[in-house]
Amino acid sequence: MGETAVEVEAGGRRVTVTHPDKVFFSARGETKLDLVRYYLAVGPAALLGVERRPTVLKRFPDGAEGPFFYQKRAPARRPEWVGITTVTFPSGRHADELCPTEVAHLAWAANLGCIDLNPWAVRAEDLDHPDELRIDLDPQPGVPFEAVRAVALGARQVLEEHGLAGFPKTSGSRGMHVNVRIQRQWGFTEVRRAALALAREVERRLPTMATSAWWKQDRGERVLIDYNQNARDRTVASAYSVRANAQGRVSCPLDWSEVADVEPADLTLATVPTRLAERGDPSAAINDVAYCLDSLLDLAARDERDGLGDAPWPPHFPKQPGEPRRSRPRSA
Repeated sequence: MGETAVEVEAGGRRVTVTHPDKVFFSARGETKLDLVRYYLAVGPAALLGVERRPTVLKRFPDGAEGPFFYQKRAPARRPEWVGITTVTFPSGRHADELCPTEVAHLAWAANLGCIDLNPWAVRAEDLDHPDELRIDLDPQPGVPFEAVRAVALGARQVLEEHGLAGFPKTSGSRGMHVNVRIQRQWGFTEVRRAALALAREVERRLPTMATSAWWKQDRGERVLIDYNQNARDRTVASAYSVRANAQGRVSCPLDWSEVADVEPADLTLATVPTRLAERGDPSAAINDVAYCLDSLLDLAARDERDGLGDAPWPPHFPKQPGEPRRSRPRSA
């Protein structure tokens, strides 16, 4: 029987890893300790995506292929050095969530069974104004990854035409993400509105590949551009997050030159630390410039003048003025 606990060093902290020999990823037999060591190896780059952000704990106590649960509130029994911040949900409830500021926080979360890191799009110092526009590309069943690549490149073109620079990454699952650092001038509603306008524009240009349709029956075999990931309290796996699959695939930042040929299966917790050490972090400059959303919001206003109103919100949100209930009536 393996050890019941070991300690690892993380930026001057000592982090206890319980059940270090428990297999978390069956494809190659990586353990919980391997997961912790991965986050230590990519620590500064992984911290870049979550630093000072409220972060939901998504816990897989039995590994990537076992059941999981979300824990929005950080455990009451935690080291005194673990950072937290208090957030409010649409329901009006509050929670003290993990707020990483150092690599040891990532190792501590991994020991809890948090395979991926799920931060909000805000920083602790201003929880009402996002500093990140998130483009989440989610292929529907049967859609090949080639379509995801094409839609990502289409999104890049729209962003650049509106004076914005995006940073692409694999999702670690079936899709891709593109993140844009933005000025903290707009609330969640306006950032979501900008994301919806972008999604509709990409859909107009790539109608057989991309869709902004929220209702599943309207999406077809296309890539959903999930504008609702920009609503308040929504989270997306951050850069360098390992994802919960047998291979331990990673949500890995890319250069745009890599997007057309990237193979997500090549980017795992076994390969990404070496890639990062040899090539550096393609998303390292994401904080260098915070962009203005005015041009995308002008596009949103044009859509609204053309008769395109709001689109459905996530189901746990209160009904919004002008929000369509369904895109078409239910079948009889």
